[in-house]
Amino acid sequence: MSRIAGLLRRSFGIVREHVGTDHLGNKYYSIPEQKTWTGRQIRAKRMVEAANPAEYEYMEGSIPIEWEAWIRGRRKEPPSIEELMMHESQRNEVKLKAMELEEKDLALQAKDYEEGLVATPARTVARGHASAAVFGKEELSEEPTSTANKFQPGSWLPTSKK
Repeated sequence: MSRIAGLLRRSFGIVREHVGTDHLGNKYYSIPEQKTWTGRQIRAKRMVEAANPAEYEYMEGSIPIEWEAWIRGRRKEPPSIEELMMHESQRNEVKLKAMELEEKDLALQAKDYEEGLVATPARTVARGHASAAVFGKEELSEEPTSTANKFQPGSWLPTSKK
């Protein structure tokens, strides 16, 4: 039987085995180690066929973490549906807890500002970085400034660009 399967593989090309599909519609395949019809050895591979095959429309997170770990070989077995559902529910719980904590923190900050325990943050705009040698110094501009009533036509010449 394996001789027939090998003959079919060699005659029809590389055979891939469907391993699973995620909730986004991506299909995952395993290509076992095999020989081509020319006798060349092909090592085992794992691949994904994206639900949205346009490369420019790929977004981070369009492959679940568990499946990405399987594709990269960080795990031996593909994830089960139960495992995917459990991890998704855990991620949703963490998001909810983070939102609740953020709301509590904002309420506590507002209360501290109202009571005067914490000074409100100053909204200053500084150009440049404090560690720079020119921080806080006025920058000389090559742009002409208005001389108002003292202007004489032809007295100003633009600087040459080097």
